[in-house]
Amino acid sequence: MRDVAPWREPVPAPGTMGEPRARGRFGEYGGRYAPESLVEACREVDEAFREARADPGFRGALAELLALHAGRPTPLTPARRLSQELGVRLYLKREDLTHTGSHKINNVLGQALLAARMGRRRLIAETGAGQHGVATATAAALLGLEATVFMGERDIERQALNVFRMRMLGAEVVPVTTGSRTLKDATSEAMRHWVGVTGESHYCVGSVIGPDPYPWMVREFQRVIGDEARGQCAAELRTGVPDHVVACVGGGSNAAGTFAGFADTTARFVGVEAEGGAGAARGRLGVLHGCRSLFLQDDDGQIVEGRSIAAGLDYPGVGPEHAHLRDLGRARYVTVTDEEAVGAAVRLARTEGIVPALESAHALAWVIRAVGGGDLPAGSTVLMTLSGRGDKDVSTLKELL
Repeated sequence: MRDVAPWREPVPAPGTMGEPRARGRFGEYGGRYAPESLVEACREVDEAFREARADPGFRGALAELLALHAGRPTPLTPARRLSQELGVRLYLKREDLTHTGSHKINNVLGQALLAARMGRRRLIAETGAGQHGVATATAAALLGLEATVFMGERDIERQALNVFRMRMLGAEVVPVTTGSRTLKDATSEAMRHWVGVTGESHYCVGSVIGPDPYPWMVREFQRVIGDEARGQCAAELRTGVPDHVVACVGGGSNAAGTFAGFADTTARFVGVEAEGGAGAARGRLGVLHGCRSLFLQDDDGQIVEGRSIAAGLDYPGVGPEHAHLRDLGRARYVTVTDEEAVGAAVRLARTEGIVPALESAHALAWVIRAVGGGDLPAGSTVLMTLSGRGDKDVSTLKELL
């Protein structure tokens, strides 16, 4: 499948990937399209987050947890054998090496600390691949909070290992049997549940989606990926900045966090979506889960279910800031098929000894294809965020290989 949009020159505009405009807007996207019963809850989260991020004590506590519990900083690993095969210099930002096995822990530790600061006793979360659910259950256990995780019935079947991990950590896992029984419906159920328990519970959104302030709050908690990578690239690369920064995109949190560290540079941003869940590449303007963004829709404006072999990428839309970056020409969004992703996972395993999550394998699949198609010239430097490890996908891969 060829990419759906041509390159435009990157635009490192001043203020890009800073705070959103009034009412949580990124250009024409974002906002707070929440039920009346949740508007006040979102306002409280917004106020608490702004106070917390300005508080050195909160920032210090989060930095300590990220270091001592999550294992940050994560390394920047040169993929030497694969780079030699491809003719580019590929570096992997190793979020798969964090505690719980993915970038999700960065955001969850931040939101869990925020919830405790607000006096909330319980975390609510949605999850697709299960990594956000595991991270939420982990943070809840660490801080003495309760956790309830909503997960589509279909995802429960294909991510059984993560379901077990969540339950072992003490979380309640609630199967969602409506609609596609995947991430979109899990998110809807989690938001509906939050309506009745806002006084005691914090909704720990797992990606850069949802009503304001969640898209930029989650991006700020994930910014640690990009900030670390920026410093590591400065030490590793002659130019200090890679030619391309690549990450997979479902809702888009690992990509947003990585891009944020390079927003003021001329690095080209590439967000890689699943062929069956390409909100940024093929979506249309709409409102879902509290924000205005780009979503897959039919001719009647109804949301079309996303489809992907990677449970974390079958969301039918994209975070509002990604939609804005697309419009600015600051980021390019491309698609990868299930087959390409599986092939990339196998290739990374056999050249570098790393089994990636199928979500992350989408990003690598684009790199491999772009080299062959001429979009990545020989000698290019590429930073790719390896957002998670592949343990959770072993059963899926075993059936296919």
